[in-house]
Amino acid sequence: MTQHAVVIAGGGPTGLMLAGELALAGIDVAIVERRVNQELIGTRSRGLHARTIEVLDQRGIAERFLSQGQPAQVAGFHMIRLDISDFPTRHPYGLALGQNHFERILAGWVAELGVKIYREREVIGFTQDDAGVDVQLSNDQRMRAEYLVGCDGGRSVVRKTAGIDFPGWDATTSWLIAEVQVTEEPPWGFKRDARGMHALGKVENSSRMGLVIEQPTGLADEPTLRDVSEALVAVYGTDFGAHSPTWISRFTDMTRQAAAYRSGRVLLAGDAAHVHPPIGGQGLNIGVQDAVNLGWKLAQVVKQTSPDALLDTYHAERHPVAARVLRISMAQMGLRRTDDRTKALGDIVAELLKMDSPRRHMAAEMSGLGVHYDLGEGHPLLGRRVPDLDLTTASGPLGVFTLLHKARPVLLNLGKPGSVDITPWADRVQLIDASYSGKWELPALGVVLAPTALLVRPDGYVAWAGERAQAGLVEALTRWFGNPSRLRRSETALSAAKG
Repeated sequence: MTQHAVVIAGGGPTGLMLAGELALAGIDVAIVERRVNQELIGTRSRGLHARTIEVLDQRGIAERFLSQGQPAQVAGFHMIRLDISDFPTRHPYGLALGQNHFERILAGWVAELGVKIYREREVIGFTQDDAGVDVQLSNDQRMRAEYLVGCDGGRSVVRKTAGIDFPGWDATTSWLIAEVQVTEEPPWGFKRDARGMHALGKVENSSRMGLVIEQPTGLADEPTLRDVSEALVAVYGTDFGAHSPTWISRFTDMTRQAAAYRSGRVLLAGDAAHVHPPIGGQGLNIGVQDAVNLGWKLAQVVKQTSPDALLDTYHAERHPVAARVLRISMAQMGLRRTDDRTKALGDIVAELLKMDSPRRHMAAEMSGLGVHYDLGEGHPLLGRRVPDLDLTTASGPLGVFTLLHKARPVLLNLGKPGSVDITPWADRVQLIDASYSGKWELPALGVVLAPTALLVRPDGYVAWAGERAQAGLVEALTRWFGNPSRLRRSETALSAAKG
């Protein structure tokens, strides 16, 4: 039986990012993916939000994506673009980059890290016990893993086999989507009528037309070219000579979220944990951020430097984030109705979003820069993303994100050099003496009081910040990065038993 420490079901954006995070930590991780390669047929996500770009920057790979995409203001609510060019981040923009390119680049990074991908097979079932998970694949192969992570989409076999409920809201509308060749030049852009919102656009680097036609629910799940032709005629009066489709599909505004992101040694991430309409472009982005939240925690548990309970913080932190995204998506869907009262409400929302404070608030939500994990009372930075500040150190200038390239936590001492002692955690946490004279500003909060020290987790979120060097620091180090003395006692007992 093939064995790995962690097996990931699904090699899309979430699965790839999680594999990369685990590989950086030295974990034996493998992906099971049904596709023969990383190529995608048809259109999926079209871009990255600012926080996702920051996450890639934290790993030192952002430029790989920026060089292939087009920076743009992509954050929006109710079809209203929200400018974040004045936000305090190195990346006050989104990135227009198709999912096919995103996956290709990310897969290249994962390959460099030596991750094994088992292609042309799927996870079709599993059983778990106290020590691990027996995973059954579609080619009759079996695997043994300490942990299994379902990144296998909205119809997740992993979620269903684990018996995790997927409550939410049924579809109220659907969209027919396709890429076809046409013989007539169509009117490019959006069109709104009594049926809903529709769009026609040129497919990147091709002569094909991409289309999205809003339709009622209850239509065929596997639409044909005839369905495409009829839908175009109904909205535009002609099908523009549509022929030779490369991809036809349908999606809805069904909105659901897993009741739990963990069942024993089985975890969920990405669309396996939450599905919602694509309005706002959140899906890929929160999936990648799920992976970055989970990766370092799972690595520490596998290494036994942290207790199994650390994995419970994954659900505690990421479930509320996705729940908020689902609510915002539903609100935008509600504003898409075409009756006069909803149009009036949409006009008022548009007026509000022209004001600076509402614009900043919603833009922080949509860009991911406003994520706040509830880590208790403390400094305003606690539970928020650390800004990528330009620090001054004894060895020269240093950006905060460069310290996170290897997904290792860091303790920044911004007070008197040598005033912080984390000797018991020295093999796990970087200690950097530095200074910073500028202002501390966050997109969602504005300017905050400068701390004298702060503990940054591998995912870039602040686990502790203080005005006095040691207050609460030992507790935060123990909570997030384990108790070194307990581990040493365990290792001593194990050695004695073997002797």
